[in-house]
Amino acid sequence: MPEHPYQQIENLLSSADAEKIHQGLELVRKEIARIGSKEARPLFEMVATLFHFDMLDRPDLVPVLNEAVSLVVGFGDWVIPELLRELDDGDLKAQLTIGHALGRIGADAIQPLIAEYHATDNPARRVFILYALGKIKSPRVEQAIPLALEALNSPDLELRDTATRAVGKFAECIPSFSDAVRTEILEKLRRNLSDSSPVIRAKAVRSLGKLAKFGHLTSEERHSLKTILERLMGIDEHYEWDYAYIVRREAEEAYQYVQ
Repeated sequence: MPEHPYQQIENLLSSADAEKIHQGLELVRKEIARIGSKEARPLFEMVATLFHFDMLDRPDLVPVLNEAVSLVVGFGDWVIPELLRELDDGDLKAQLTIGHALGRIGADAIQPLIAEYHATDNPARRVFILYALGKIKSPRVEQAIPLALEALNSPDLELRDTATRAVGKFAECIPSFSDAVRTEILEKLRRNLSDSSPVIRAKAVRSLGKLAKFGHLTSEERHSLKTILERLMGIDEHYEWDYAYIVRREAEEAYQYVQ
């Protein structure tokens, strides 16, 4: 008796062999073309199991994971709430991949992500929502700025860390900020330059550098940032550099944008 197509797909996707997984994804693609993406929920559930791969343990599976993400993104808007539900799984590897997939979906995911952020008070869940928003390359991500501004002050280290990174990512694709928003971003990023976590300090420097790189700063703000960066690198008259190498490295990178 011939194997049911979905059983064949499931068997291939559950393999540890990259080529067999690729074959399974090819069958998924053909089946979607046959039935339409809106009827493909069972296929999504099978493909989503690949999000749990450990890429550090199995770097050979990176291409098929990327292929799986592309397939999921192509399912359409109905997959957004499904991906948000998958965030509850608690598997960090899967959560990062889901965040990447939501980011790849783009502007259509912004409002669902914002709504989900407001619907939860779980800092871990909010971290991955902000992470996903930071992956979206659309000016419409400006709608998420209030979330990031609030999270920049969070007592939760991971949420504060993700927000510090996110505002820099937003600066890459938002044409301009209002004076009030820009001032608040600068104030909070500067405050995070004194964070006890060197990783957060480094990300604050990186985001400040992106504000300069993408033309969001006035000449006075650029000069002020230059002074801050010189202090962090220890090249001003005080020689009081940041003790963390990652902070000094980010300062050196950002310095080129304030010359």
